[in-house]
Amino acid sequence: MSRGSAAGYDRLITVFSPEGRLYQIEYAFKAVKNCGLTMVGVRGTDTSVIVSQKKVSDKLMNPESVTSLYAISDKIGCCMAGVVPDCRAFIGRVRQEAHEFRYKNGYDMPPEVLARRIADMQQVYTQHAGIRAPAVTTMLIGMDDEEGAKLFKCDPAGFFVGYKATGAGQKDTEVNNTLEKKFKGGKEFSGDEAVQLALDTLQTVLGNDIKPDGVEIGVVSKEKPRFRSLTQDEIESQLNALADRD
Repeated sequence: MSRGSAAGYDRLITVFSPEGRLYQIEYAFKAVKNCGLTMVGVRGTDTSVIVSQKKVSDKLMNPESVTSLYAISDKIGCCMAGVVPDCRAFIGRVRQEAHEFRYKNGYDMPPEVLARRIADMQQVYTQHAGIRAPAVTTMLIGMDDEEGAKLFKCDPAGFFVGYKATGAGQKDTEVNNTLEKKFKGGKEFSGDEAVQLALDTLQTVLGNDIKPDGVEIGVVSKEKPRFRSLTQDEIESQLNALADRD
């Protein structure tokens, strides 16, 4: 099985190619891109929101059991793009980290500290030959008691950074290009504006109208700092408001 310059250098995750590349990590990024879902995250002045496509592959499945949104602690939640079993296994570890921090310190883990810890856990997988790196990109939102709304993204290589807005999954590049135009001139968004911006961006990238049962939305805000998923009625209300605005 020949891959040109990649031949032989992708057999172990710890082996660099002559060009300085780790092919197994690049394959993890490709697995995330091939997950079939696109996600959008937006941080407003007082609100952070994540929007993810929702696809139920079998009509016999219970739609409520299919999700990409996960609550981590009271004030922090995330969406995960990638291989679904990897996502579900990894979220268990992330929740354990958050709850152990609260148990030891007596207060909730700040979003940035948790994002750094997630990145550290993923980066370790690039250093050991006996384990496979999880094909997971995590988009995390939360309310910091001192700094307000936060949005972070952690990738399979163990890199994390804070964002005003970003995309993940199948069409992340198109999402980021669209968001750059929306934020041109340093424009700020708050409350429902942030939710509708995320929905509008996803609709633009997908090229069709979104239905309430085809999307998931997670929100934290200054008024309601607890992470929660919007109901289908709330999603429909936001979509109607977006349609009326246009």
